Amino acid sequence: MLNKLALKIGLLFFVFILVIETVLFLTLYVNYVDERVEEVMTNLLARGNTHSEVLEDSFESTTLNHVAMMESASDFIVIITDADGNELTHSDTIEPEMRDVLQHTDFGQVPQDGKIVEDRWDDKQFIATDSPITIAGEHRGHVFMFAETNHIQQMVEHLRNQFLFVGLIAAVLTIAAIFVLSRLITRPLIRMKEATEQLRQGNHTVRLNLDRKDELGELANAITTLSTDLDRLKKARNEFLASISHELRTPLTYIKGYADIAGRPDTSDDEKREYIGIIREETAHLTELIRQLFELAQLDHNEFSIRKETVSLNRLFRSVAGLVRPAFDEKHISLVVQCPPEVTALLDPERFQQVLLNVLDNARKYSPEGSLVTLLGTQENDTVFISVSDEGEGIPAADLPFVFDRLYRVDKSRSRQYGGSGLGLTIAKEIVESHGGQMTIQSENGKGTTVQMELKRGDSLAESAVGG
Repeated sequence: MLNKLALKIGLLFFVFILVIETVLFLTLYVNYVDERVEEVMTNLLARGNTHSEVLEDSFESTTLNHVAMMESASDFIVIITDADGNELTHSDTIEPEMRDVLQHTDFGQVPQDGKIVEDRWDDKQFIATDSPITIAGEHRGHVFMFAETNHIQQMVEHLRNQFLFVGLIAAVLTIAAIFVLSRLITRPLIRMKEATEQLRQGNHTVRLNLDRKDELGELANAITTLSTDLDRLKKARNEFLASISHELRTPLTYIKGYADIAGRPDTSDDEKREYIGIIREETAHLTELIRQLFELAQLDHNEFSIRKETVSLNRLFRSVAGLVRPAFDEKHISLVVQCPPEVTALLDPERFQQVLLNVLDNARKYSPEGSLVTLLGTQENDTVFISVSDEGEGIPAADLPFVFDRLYRVDKSRSRQYGGSGLGLTIAKEIVESHGGQMTIQSENGKGTTVQMELKRGDSLAESAVGG
């Protein structure tokens, strides 16, 4: 039970708000009580000052008795003394605590507007004030006013009960509000937890429809996007595994079949040489496929090292052209290289040579005899553009979005003829992107294809790894 997020959030908020409410209520209570007590004492002093003013006008026994008689009918007690503190009259019985106040009063040090001489209402029976009587500048006496503290204590107790009642209501309302709020906060989190559990169990079609614009809404959208991506990756993985098994099974079937035929006693030497040649071709195809799969695995696990350096594109293009020109000449395809000598880029020359070889090999395969393939390099500000254009059969518009997908081939029926695995462009694009660039394809069916790469121009040496 204590491991529930809603309970933890609720307890945290409750303790936090309870502390704040307690501090606020105590502060308000103390200030309010002090103000009320101060009001009672101020009124008591004002009452004594009123009597002293009357006696200053008529300091006679008749007036003295009148003041005492008037206070005898009230809740207050008055004691009137002369200048030396001798009692002249009083309204009620003098209690020992009252005499103690009189004995400890410095009669010569009382200000003209009087003062409070006893204010300890919480542990005394009476509070008291002293108002001096001054006639024609002569100090003639004192008016002591006493009030029982039980009235103040009752008032304070009443206030305390009211504050406790209000505090209890506030605590109940706080608990209710926190319960509702914690449920509102944790309910979407619980739904997200259930969604992630479904993802863990293999259900990749989770949908969280939260109409929220806050962080929880963003998290729900992220989980939904993750679910969609996982579902897409699962399908892509299954398709990839099915394609890989087909790609591996086909050359192995050829190798096994022709090996069996070549091993028959009635097979002639010419036939054996032909079949062994086919076996070698299929073995080379299988070896290349495995190599490309290994490179893809390295790219996926960020283990494909990229060692960048500032390279002259003109020199790199001519080196690559020298490697592929015999194959182009054999098919009577013209290869034209155009790149100003000053164009440079920050790249790994060995890896980028692999990119150009893959792209040029595709251009050669799908270009007719007598056509033209152009390898072009240009520079605009700090960006370098590399393109390979051919006059081949082009790529249908329906297939163009998928040409970089793994093992995807536009003309699957002719794959054996061209010997492609469907991984070359995938690897080329991964290598270009690992350089911080991008690779795109533009094609028109029947008119040719242009593969364009965009890179940042480099001026210094650097070394990096994919994803690093």
